[in-house]
Amino acid sequence: MGKRKVLNESALKEIRLPEEEEMLGRVIKLLGSDQVLVKCTDGITRRGRIRGKLKRRIWIRDNDIVVIAPWDFKETERGDIVWRFTLPQVDWLKNNNHLPRDF
Repeated sequence: MGKRKVLNESALKEIRLPEEEEMLGRVIKLLGSDQVLVKCTDGITRRGRIRGKLKRRIWIRDNDIVVIAPWDFKETERGDIVWRFTLPQVDWLKNNNHLPRDF
């Protein structure tokens, strides 16, 4: 068995925009384990779960902008965090009107 390859943020240069049924959100609070509290662009605060693929690769902190995919059965309460944007990517989102300026 070989070692697991851990990529750093400089290797992740592409920007992933929210697809259908996904939205942008800002991390409000880390709740522990793989749970975070996220304020979404639709005005609802959801509990987000960091997917295992992201948990080992990217650290998520307070005030990070993330892409969240609400669950099918508790869509107003829960969701999966699919992507985290770096600071240059957040600036690009604001400049291209994908993210509200006051968000």
